[in-house]
Amino acid sequence: MNTLSNNLKTWTLLAALGGLLVFVGGLLGGQTGMILALGFAVVMNGFVYWKSDTLALRANGARPLAPAEAPELRAVVADLARRMGIPEPKLYLVDRPEPNAFATGRDPEHAAVAVTSGLLQLMDEREVRGVLAHELSHVLNRDTLIGTIAATIAGAISFLAQMAQFQLLFGGGRDEEGGGNALGALAAIILAPLAALIIQLAVSRGREYAADTTGAQTTGDPEGLASALERLDAASRQSGLFGKLRGRRGAPAPAENPAFAHLYIVNPLSGRQVAGLFSTHPPIQDRVARLRRMRFARAA
Repeated sequence: MNTLSNNLKTWTLLAALGGLLVFVGGLLGGQTGMILALGFAVVMNGFVYWKSDTLALRANGARPLAPAEAPELRAVVADLARRMGIPEPKLYLVDRPEPNAFATGRDPEHAAVAVTSGLLQLMDEREVRGVLAHELSHVLNRDTLIGTIAATIAGAISFLAQMAQFQLLFGGGRDEEGGGNALGALAAIILAPLAALIIQLAVSRGREYAADTTGAQTTGDPEGLASALERLDAASRQSGLFGKLRGRRGAPAPAENPAFAHLYIVNPLSGRQVAGLFSTHPPIQDRVARLRRMRFARAA
């Protein structure tokens, strides 16, 4: 029931984004501009969607695991993929001391899961299973696709806001043929991108809750994931900013790649977070509480 509720909230938020796009187009008074902005966003995000796995893996310094490497990890992933009824994803290792993991790929047939060396060193088998179940749930639920839809619409809204700036700068704002006015353009410039960002982040947080639920249902062990999240949160607080940590190759740590922060099971930017409203992830305490309520419900 929780998964159904989260999915309903996600698609409601996506519908709100779409409605916001139409509203902004109306404020600016140009259907042509709205169509051009949407087309630009679709092309841009379409490229990112098809190449999302390559971009994310390269940006985070991930390398493919050799066939004989980490057999225990492979066994866990194979078992979870079988339980979820999806192809076994490719496995990658990010050689960094901070514990974390992420999944990427446009669909289950083109998925990849990456874990940091720090996660394998810190977690026991039960906790690793919980983390991997969460990441494979993102693959199963096609969260990459949902995120791309949200990014496409939000990108179109931001592009329209930029067009509004030019409209004001170069003498726009006349009310012609039912078009918008200067006040509407100003509102679009200031409020629309902010509203789009908030909705987009809300979609991301909703998918995290859904992945927690699906992962716990797959393993039948909500406490395993809850324990892993607490350990990840404690490690994040102890290390401070993940951006201070460097891999052997000198590649930027996840905190220095904010474009990919939403992929990780725990936000690597947590040391820099501002208000929770602008966070890509729900609070760890809320996620743990939800998982433990699942445990108590099973016990009852």
